[in-house]
Amino acid sequence: MAQGSSQPKPGHRVAVIVDEGTNPFEVGVATELFGLPRPELGLAGPLYDVTLCAPTREVRMNHGFFTMTGVAPLDAVDEADTLVVPGRPDNVVPRGAAVRDAIRRTHARGARVMSLCTGSFALAEAGLLEGRRATTHWRWADIFRALHPGVLLEPDVLFVDDGDILTASGSAAALDLCLHVVRRDHGAEVANAVSRRLVFAAHRDGGQKQFVERPLPDVPDESLAPLLAWAQGRLGEPLTVGDLAARAAVSPATLHRRFRAQLGTTPLAWLTGERVTLACRLIERGEERLDVVAARSGLGTAANLRARVRRETGLSPSAYRRRFGQGGGEPLMS
Repeated sequence: MAQGSSQPKPGHRVAVIVDEGTNPFEVGVATELFGLPRPELGLAGPLYDVTLCAPTREVRMNHGFFTMTGVAPLDAVDEADTLVVPGRPDNVVPRGAAVRDAIRRTHARGARVMSLCTGSFALAEAGLLEGRRATTHWRWADIFRALHPGVLLEPDVLFVDDGDILTASGSAAALDLCLHVVRRDHGAEVANAVSRRLVFAAHRDGGQKQFVERPLPDVPDESLAPLLAWAQGRLGEPLTVGDLAARAAVSPATLHRRFRAQLGTTPLAWLTGERVTLACRLIERGEERLDVVAARSGLGTAANLRARVRRETGLSPSAYRRRFGQGGGEPLMS
């Protein structure tokens, strides 16, 4: 969590490159998440200052659905704190030299760089991903590996946060990554408010493996949604995997298989992640007593709370409160 503030600060500049053939959905995701006013947060303006920029005055979007005009020149990237590179369908054709150079110099001066869906091809073409972790859409994974064998591709995840370079696996995963960036910059409470306005989960478990085409089972598993909603309302209780299995009227082994198939994670990992998220929200809202946060979130002890929060956020509870809490810098009390 390299950046952050307890209150949204619109001074952070985001540039979105709109190149020939760019996917409109991903441009829309970036502008929706970063550039729209946030009345749900009591703000008249957006969380970030967003600029769309392009190498030409007119840009024909994917499949020629429309042509975008009136965007800023490509040198707008030189003022950006974060650069967003959406994908496009013709990934075997390299981006133009001007776009590659803009990506390269933006990263070289220390700005954060994000790709959405197959925008990772452009980052790799610019030389940013050599020897680094990244992801791309599962349908393009084999082609990506063939073109860029030096990249540490993780094809089964929704997104990869590698510090100053972040990559999303697909168009919908662009929402996951952009919400992750909002959470990273502004905290879980703000990200949850934005996700509620989007009517989109603030954090989706599992990876894109769950979306890879495969034959349907003869008897599909039942949805986990009712069980997840039931558990989320009882995180402070001593829930176990056995309790979840009993609620779903299945064996723990069957429950484990369903979590793996539908969410790409285990019941215990999901339960722990939900509890850490709740703990972070309690800290942001001003609860100063570590033992109270641990009890209300279901993490049990202050020691377990410290370990889990640090593992998930990279910060101690006190450091998390200083960055994202309402009350400022007073340390949390055990």
